[in-house]
Amino acid sequence: MITGTDITVWVISALLAAGIGWSKYAKWRTRNKLVREMAAMDPDRREKVLSRLDPKTAMEIRQELMKRFWIR
Repeated sequence: MITGTDITVWVISALLAAGIGWSKYAKWRTRNKLVREMAAMDPDRREKVLSRLDPKTAMEIRQELMKRFWIR
């Protein structure tokens, strides 16, 4: 037998899972947009912007630029 508590737990779990999935998708979409903008920049400006970012984020973006666009 299914109770109201069971339904409540499933609904809360589904909303939590949807929220986590949406936030991961939004992060991926933002990162993808940033990498594309970096690829379109001239190299001097790109390095200036990358130097201002968090070192971990800058390294991820550099790796993505090398992997997707063959930019060093």
